[in-house]
Amino acid sequence: MEDKDEDKERDDVLKQSYAKTRKSLIARLDNWEDQRTWDEFYQTYWRLIYSVAIKSGLRSEEAFDCVQETILSIAKQSKKKLYDPEQGSFKSWLMNMTRWRINDQYRKRKKDTAMSSGMADDDRKTAIIDRVEDPNGDVLNRLWEVEWKKNIADAALARVKGQVSPKQYQIFDYYVIKQWDAKKVQDYLGVSMAQVYLAKHRVGSVLKKELAKLDDDEE
Repeated sequence: MEDKDEDKERDDVLKQSYAKTRKSLIARLDNWEDQRTWDEFYQTYWRLIYSVAIKSGLRSEEAFDCVQETILSIAKQSKKKLYDPEQGSFKSWLMNMTRWRINDQYRKRKKDTAMSSGMADDDRKTAIIDRVEDPNGDVLNRLWEVEWKKNIADAALARVKGQVSPKQYQIFDYYVIKQWDAKKVQDYLGVSMAQVYLAKHRVGSVLKKELAKLDDDEE
């Protein structure tokens, strides 16, 4: 019971931080005519950036700062048309933008605690930065690849929810995502077998389209 309460409390804090960061980001884009696009961009990629930042060693508040600064940096570069698709994929570009902002947070942390931290603590933090800043990018590359795939799937599913009925999505969730037996889904949700298979087909088709759009973004 305590574990569930802790999970709920952690989720509530995450949601509050997400809303606060999103509101702050949009406010800082108030002079730009394309806020809706950037809001959609934020909805699609914030969790990817946040997850990688957390797993790179940042605290939650630092990770949300990283999210905001990464997206602001990308928005500013896009306004100036500094991003050249011919120089590499969007996926790699976003990873590098995130890497730089993660490093910024570590440098800020070190600066803020320089007078109070011992040498051993500084050495430990520097070691983490060195691993993230590794020219070969092995650590962050592997982390980014795993989180990218997960984020693309989650982002596609989030988009699908707005395009199908709640009941169809619920059937699809149990049958396809959670991989329940069709008969179990039928009995649990009180639907016909035809509805189960229809939801699988319809929601699956929408999901494929959304995944294809996100794949186009990667390219």
